[in-house]
Amino acid sequence: MEERVYNFSAGPACLPMDVLKQAQKDFISYGGSGMNVMEMSHRSPEYQNIIDTAEADLRELLNIPDNYDVLFLQGGASLQFAMVPMNLMTKYKKIHAVNTGQWSKKAIAEAKKFGEVNVVASSEDKTFSYIPELSAELFTPDADYVHITSNNTIYGTKYTKLPPVGNLPLVSDMSSCILSEKINVADYGLIYAGAQKNIGPAGVTIVIVRRDLVENAPEDIPTMLRYKTHADNGSMFNTPPTYAIYIAGLVFKNLKRLGGIGEMEKINREKAAMLYDFLDNSSLFSATVAGADRSMMNVPFVTGDAELDREFVAEAKKAGLVNLKGHRSVGGMRASIYNAMPEDGVRSLIAFMAGFEAKHR
Repeated sequence: MEERVYNFSAGPACLPMDVLKQAQKDFISYGGSGMNVMEMSHRSPEYQNIIDTAEADLRELLNIPDNYDVLFLQGGASLQFAMVPMNLMTKYKKIHAVNTGQWSKKAIAEAKKFGEVNVVASSEDKTFSYIPELSAELFTPDADYVHITSNNTIYGTKYTKLPPVGNLPLVSDMSSCILSEKINVADYGLIYAGAQKNIGPAGVTIVIVRRDLVENAPEDIPTMLRYKTHADNGSMFNTPPTYAIYIAGLVFKNLKRLGGIGEMEKINREKAAMLYDFLDNSSLFSATVAGADRSMMNVPFVTGDAELDREFVAEAKKAGLVNLKGHRSVGGMRASIYNAMPEDGVRSLIAFMAGFEAKHR
């Protein structure tokens, strides 16, 4: 087999090896059907079983209550920036939002097209390197929902506690942290996540939404942009991203075999702790986020010298550690260590960093 690299990309990201092997095995003929899943009618019994099983496994993994719909949509999290306000910003035409990075800024900008957005707090003053303290009085009841970005892919911060939103529905973009640690779905009105980080290939977007929010949406929304359209049709109103859903289903099965989200969370905490511990004790590298707000999924770091950062990224690539360049808006480096990144990958990165540091003392 060809040599595999350790892929630290923020997305599309690495997939579990067991999933890739199963997909390879199924590639010419899935389950004796004589077809690849990509060739299969989405109306066939074989495909219906694939999507039904994927939904059932996701419900089991996240312990999703029965009064929530699970939708397999397209358009990425970026389309959700518009779909959420179209469907939910209906009574007060106003929402509360917390600005913690580039993706929350985009969600805020899109929501402003549909009503008033009250930005209750922002961490832009320190380049989004922390999560603002949030108090209950910020979330007045004259709003349709509260929007947060649970994990900030670019800046490497995450919420460690939920904002005290009272009875308002909490909406969260979980694109870069879904399935990485235990959550209580009932704490949220709606969760959305692009698949290409922790779920599967780009092309499918997961939406988990409380049914009363689906039912109360206005009827004059374009058909494809109404959650109810997709909820009423089992995510099959039109041809869904069939292959991306199939791979997501394999990822869900893989997580179940591992022991579920609790086991995955333990592994993720160990991987992140290992990397942050090295950074905190390094004389060359430093993490850009301090304290409790550090992401377990995305770890930005710098040397303090832009030229040295570039050299590090280039040398790391030669060593089979790829996609470590930081986002263009931040610079430096970023190691995305999603569920599918094995501990060996993180250990290899740390060993390479230690060698690089020794050479540049």
